[in-house]
Amino acid sequence: MEALRKNILGEGMGTPIEWLAKPVSIAIVLFARAITAVRAIWPESGMNTRRCIYFANHSSHGDFILIWAVLPPRLRRRVRPVAGADYWLKSSLNSFIGRDVFNAVLIERDREARKEDPVTQMTQALDDGSSLILFPEGTRNLTEVPLQPFKSGLFHLAQARPDIDLVPVWIDNLNRVMPKGEFVPIPLICTVTFGEALHIGEAEEKADFLARAEAALLALAPKRAGD
Repeated sequence: MEALRKNILGEGMGTPIEWLAKPVSIAIVLFARAITAVRAIWPESGMNTRRCIYFANHSSHGDFILIWAVLPPRLRRRVRPVAGADYWLKSSLNSFIGRDVFNAVLIERDREARKEDPVTQMTQALDDGSSLILFPEGTRNLTEVPLQPFKSGLFHLAQARPDIDLVPVWIDNLNRVMPKGEFVPIPLICTVTFGEALHIGEAEEKADFLARAEAALLALAPKRAGD
């Protein structure tokens, strides 16, 4: 399986589907950049080039694409989004995009239907040398609040791999590029703001860690009139 994924990322020959996946991934990146004019804002320490977990706010199915699009190719090749299997396996096209183009770690959100533990899936991907894109809110935020409470997955993953950098990432404006129910993107400038990496503290309680992670992410959100 790992050899197959390496082919998808351009290492080796591969099957016709794998040959198709690479130009499709390039086309998606170029399209995302053209529609959003997305730009990355890096922390004072600069771009994190180590294996890490990017955790971000979630308002659109295209969120991970913007993070993916602003990363340089050498990092992008080893970054895998964590996504819901129910969405990305619901059709042949979705499956091709999710599995073959983005090499997503697909999580079964229905607990009763699960055959694999999600934390085990994610730690295996990290141990294989990948970085991850994770959305701790668990589902798209379609409310008026800037950030929904985090689910426990980020905490359990941080506990399992406490040495891995946890990088907060705030995605701004994408929900206005693709409003709910619309199929034609509205061109609008988006930003992807990366924060300083954090780590779970020794013996840090779940509630304290998640509150700290939420605060680190909210601190990256742009201030607007009235805030």
